[in-house]
Amino acid sequence: MNETQLTTLTVFSAILGALIGSFLNVVILRLPKEDASIVFPASHCPGCQTPLAWYDNIPILSFLLLRTRCRHCAMPISWQYPLVETAMALLAFALFRQFGPTWTFAIYFIFCAALLAVFVIDLHHQIIPDVISLPGIIVGFAASFLNPLVNWQSSAIGILVGGGILYLIAAGYYLFTKREGMGGGDIKLLAMIGAFLGWQSLPFVVFASSILGSLVGIGAMLKQKKGGRTVIPYGPFLAIAAVLYLFFQPEISRLFDLLFLPPQS
Repeated sequence: MNETQLTTLTVFSAILGALIGSFLNVVILRLPKEDASIVFPASHCPGCQTPLAWYDNIPILSFLLLRTRCRHCAMPISWQYPLVETAMALLAFALFRQFGPTWTFAIYFIFCAALLAVFVIDLHHQIIPDVISLPGIIVGFAASFLNPLVNWQSSAIGILVGGGILYLIAAGYYLFTKREGMGGGDIKLLAMIGAFLGWQSLPFVVFASSILGSLVGIGAMLKQKKGGRTVIPYGPFLAIAAVLYLFFQPEISRLFDLLFLPPQS
C-alpha cells in the first residue's frame, strides 16, 4: 500500500469515526432513559420534535452550517454533538495511523467507541450501562483470538483481575467508611478494559485513573464545599487511562520500569 492509498484510507477512517460518533450521540441521549430505543424514532429536535433531514444530520458539518441552532425552532444545539463526533473521528484517525487496515484497528475502534459512550453517560448521569460493559467484556475476550497484541489468556486474566481489583477497593472503602464509594458499573468497566487490553494494562489504568480522579475530586471538593461527601463519576477517568495505555503502551511500560523496578547493577 503506497502513501497516497494510506492517506486516503486514514481520511475515510476519520469520516467513519464521525459517523459512528453521530450514532453514539443517540446512544448517549437515549440509553439512560427507561424504555427508550436507540433506533426509533429517527433523529429529531428535542425541542420542537421535528425529524431531522439528512442534510441537517451530517456529523460536525451540519452543526456549523446551522450555526448551532435548530433550523425549525431555533433551539440551541448542544455542543456535545459535535464534540463527540470530533472525538470519535480523532480516535479513528489515530487508530488507523497506528494499526492500519487490520483486525486490530477494528477491535480497538469498537473499544474506543464504547469508552466514549461510557465517558459521556457517566459524566452526565453517574451510571455505566451494563448493556455496554457486559457485552464489551464478551467482545473483548472473543477478539483476543484475533488480536495480535493481547492473547486469550491475558484477556481472561484481565477480566478476572480487573473486576476483582475494583471490587476489593469498593468493599474496603465501604468497610471503613460505611458509604458506597464505587459502583458496580466501574467494576464491570475495568473488567471490560482488562478484556481488551490484557491484565498488563491494569496497574497503569488503576494508577492513572486514581491520580486523575483525585486531582479532579480535590477541585470538586473545593468548589462544592461538601468535603468527603463530594461525588464524582470514576468511569471517565478509567476511560481516559485506558485510551492512554492503548496508544502509549511502550512509553508507559518504560516509565513504570524506571519508577518501580530496581536499577540494574
